[in-house]
Amino acid sequence: MNRSVVTFHYTLRDAQARLLDASDRDEPISYLEGAGQIVEGLEEQLRDLAAGVKRSISVPAAKAYGVRDESQVQRVPRAALPVEGELRPGDRFQAGEDQFAPVVMVVKIEGDQVLLDANHPLAGVDLVFDVEIVAVRPATAAEITQGQPRGRDGQGS
Repeated sequence: MNRSVVTFHYTLRDAQARLLDASDRDEPISYLEGAGQIVEGLEEQLRDLAAGVKRSISVPAAKAYGVRDESQVQRVPRAALPVEGELRPGDRFQAGEDQFAPVVMVVKIEGDQVLLDANHPLAGVDLVFDVEIVAVRPATAAEITQGQPRGRDGQGS
C-alpha cells in the first residue's frame, strides 16, 4: 500500500454545532495514513482527497472516540488514587504509573469516595469536521518506519 502524509486544517463541532476544537490557521496538522493518528472515521473520509479540497465530514461516535462505556465509570476510595492534594470534579489524571494506564476524569466526590470516568471526553459524541486539505504527498520510508510525518517535505525531525 502506498501511504501518504496529509496536511489539513480543521474545525471540529458536535452534532449541535458547538465548537470543540480547531487547527491553528497558521499551522495545519499532518498525519501519516494508516498510523492511527486521527480518528478512524475522519481518516476513512479523507483518503484520496486532493490538496485544495474543502469538505464537511460527519463521523459517528463509533468511528470517532467510541461509544460511552458505563463500565468505565467507577467509584473508588480517595486513598487508592495516585494523586496528592485536593481533587475537584473535572480534574484529570493518569490512573497509574504505567504509560498505558488510562486517563480518568473526576466526576463527583462523595466523602471518601471518588467517582471516576475513564471514557474519552468525546466518547458517545457524533462529530462534524470542516476540513481543508492543504497538501498530500507520498510518505518517505523513514516516516513509514517511524510511524509519523517528518515535516512538510518528509525530511524534518
